[in-house]
Amino acid sequence: MTNAATPLFCRLATITALLFYLLSVSWMFIPEQMLSAWGVIYSSGAGLMSRRVAAMCAGIGTMFWLTRYAGLSPARSALILGFSVACLLLAFLGIFELKVNHVSPGILVSVGIEITLSLAFLYVAWVDAKQS
Repeated sequence: MTNAATPLFCRLATITALLFYLLSVSWMFIPEQMLSAWGVIYSSGAGLMSRRVAAMCAGIGTMFWLTRYAGLSPARSALILGFSVACLLLAFLGIFELKVNHVSPGILVSVGIEITLSLAFLYVAWVDAKQS
């Protein structure tokens, strides 16, 4: 297993970090708009959860920013696979919530992004496995 950073992972991790920093700021400062895109009414409880999600997004963004130059390693593989599982679960939950009419079709934008990120990172894992 080589320890050199791969350009594909570097680009994807950088894009993901920037996306999650943007999500963090959005969930922190404009949660009403984020929730309304899904057809969810803002409440004090929703605001509380939005701020907590903002903190989690900032942490995820920081993890990807700091690991963007990481070479092939078990830690990088764990980051990729853990993030992919989380995104696929979020996508599944979004579809489920839409099916039971808890959210509007606006959730499908998030579901699409979650599936795309999952597939992109799983592709990186597949390429990594071929190189090792």
